[in-house]
Amino acid sequence: MSALTAAASDAAELRDAQSGAAADPLASAIAREGETEFAALEAAARAAAQVAAAHADDVDRVARFPSEALAALREQRLLGAMVPRAFGGHGASLRCIAQICETLAQSCASTAMIYAMHQIQVACLLEHAPSDAWHQQLLERLTAEQLLLASATSEDTVGGNLRNSACAVQAEGEGFALEKLASTISYGAYADGILVTARRNADAPASDQVLITVLTSDYTLERRSGWDSLGMRGTCSEAFKLIARGVTEQVLPTPFAEIADRTMLPVSHVLWAAVWIGISANAVDRAKQYFRMQAKAKPGALPPGGTRLAESVGLLQLMHARLTMSLDSYAQARRSETISESMAETMAFASDMNLLKTSLSTTALAIVGQVLMICGMAGYKNGTPFSVGRHLRDLHSAPLMINNDRIAANTASLLLAQRSTTLRF
Repeated sequence: MSALTAAASDAAELRDAQSGAAADPLASAIAREGETEFAALEAAARAAAQVAAAHADDVDRVARFPSEALAALREQRLLGAMVPRAFGGHGASLRCIAQICETLAQSCASTAMIYAMHQIQVACLLEHAPSDAWHQQLLERLTAEQLLLASATSEDTVGGNLRNSACAVQAEGEGFALEKLASTISYGAYADGILVTARRNADAPASDQVLITVLTSDYTLERRSGWDSLGMRGTCSEAFKLIARGVTEQVLPTPFAEIADRTMLPVSHVLWAAVWIGISANAVDRAKQYFRMQAKAKPGALPPGGTRLAESVGLLQLMHARLTMSLDSYAQARRSETISESMAETMAFASDMNLLKTSLSTTALAIVGQVLMICGMAGYKNGTPFSVGRHLRDLHSAPLMINNDRIAANTASLLLAQRSTTLRF
């Protein structure tokens, strides 16, 4: 366990000792973070969300980076929320970060997804970066300067298969050189640093990968395509040619396969799920408002969308419960230095996280589909208080972010090796 991870672990143990009851499934973070600390972070998230909401329609219409919302996140010092206090952060748990993602997503899905993607990179650094001066300074800069981190795992010749790389790290004296044709780097043009996957060296197979941290002073980006998408338009997920040079300390020693299994994929699925819950929750709130308006217009008669509204609320509660279960599973896994103590537990954890992603990505779409039926043309039209077109378009990205079919096939293989899928209460 690295010194950076140890600092995070100490903070986690303190939070676990403060456990208590909470009404909201995700807001159980109040007990885990300590009520005062969580309340401050949640208030900061709400303040940033207000800014994001004011510009969300324009961000979506123009497909531009949500610069105002990111400025608000920096002002509220939320980009370094997960970083341990020893490095200037809040030491927030993944549960607390998920709550922030949900809060932001109720205002602007693109802002929330950018925040989630950034925190995924932070989590990878906290869990796997060595305790050297370079990475300690990086964490201090991240909190002091509120740096925004992006990810470059996709590549032209391997597509979205993050477990393979075509590019390779090239040794140059005491440093390295790297050139990557990335098919997607979300908000790459606006990031202060990028975590890049590559083969360990020119002779390594495609699956022998490392993760390299590069900052803007280390690399150049050549834009190769634009981003005129159906939804999540503010993420600006363009294709780039990335050329980087740096020192060997920037190459994380842990194999990327381990980083992906232990941290990147489970944290991605958890935080993406929180974003989808936030989008769905805002859509359901609009349906509730429309339902109440109809009820006031015709007192004594239940509006026709009542059954669909009840079903939508029930589905939203199931999403919350499912995410809470996975957060508990992740917290349990982190109590040991390895993600699990046995192969069976490893496969069970992986299938749980996979199913979290596939089930919530499709459920969120189902919820907003119900909301559209409840609100009718008022939800179909843009510019009304009940519009959910942006919600629906944004959520169509959910099954595609690591394609659900690929995840389902991997999950099926994992389930074949499991004797039982029965859950214990």
